[in-house]
Amino acid sequence: MISIIIPTLNEEKVLANTIQGLNRLTIPHEIIISDGKSTDKTREIAKQNGAKVVEYTGTKRQTISEGRNAGAAAASGDYLAFMDADCSMKDPDTLFKRALKHFEDPKLMGLVPWIRVLPEYATFWDRVIFFCMNSYFAFLNNVAHIAMSGGELQMMRHSDYIRVNGYNPNLVASEDVDMLQRLAKGGRSFLDRELVVYHTGRRAHKTGWPKLLSLWVMNSIFMTFRKKAYSKEWEPIR
Repeated sequence: MISIIIPTLNEEKVLANTIQGLNRLTIPHEIIISDGKSTDKTREIAKQNGAKVVEYTGTKRQTISEGRNAGAAAASGDYLAFMDADCSMKDPDTLFKRALKHFEDPKLMGLVPWIRVLPEYATFWDRVIFFCMNSYFAFLNNVAHIAMSGGELQMMRHSDYIRVNGYNPNLVASEDVDMLQRLAKGGRSFLDRELVVYHTGRRAHKTGWPKLLSLWVMNSIFMTFRKKAYSKEWEPIR
């Protein structure tokens, strides 16, 4: 079974569409919403659409790593798929069946997809930058054997997640890069161009590509060489 874990914070605008798309899956799965104290209708929407909800009870703001770890603690699947709340895929069954086929290779520790912005939201620069970024990540993972990815979707065995002690709860950014790099030490990571995941592109559209690219680059450099994030806080974009 696959446990699909989605950390949330005030995601009422996109969550119903995300869960309803995943509900088309026919393979054994569960959808876990790990909510970091949303003040909108996020939890109600999740429950109405049949997802399991894990609610954060802490007093400080929950990091995305803590949200992912809390969701994983409630997961019962053999495989974990960590997914952003604004992501979707054209055919979830085909995507996850293909993903599971990859994990027949015991050396595969982490699997990541090709990322695109939804056609109705995509700008010219979205298409250009994500093509370049995806191609770069594919080269790093599949040729250079350097684990690198975004956090839109990361898939791994539950046992390997436990082996590396989950996501680093102290990281406010680049926790996805850190996780994939620690996983890959036990084998390898892989980016499959046929596993296409769409998202809204909302962060680039609000922040602007120049600023966002600089943040991504700095966080990647800091994580690779200093094992910590450059960003002190990751602003929610809704």
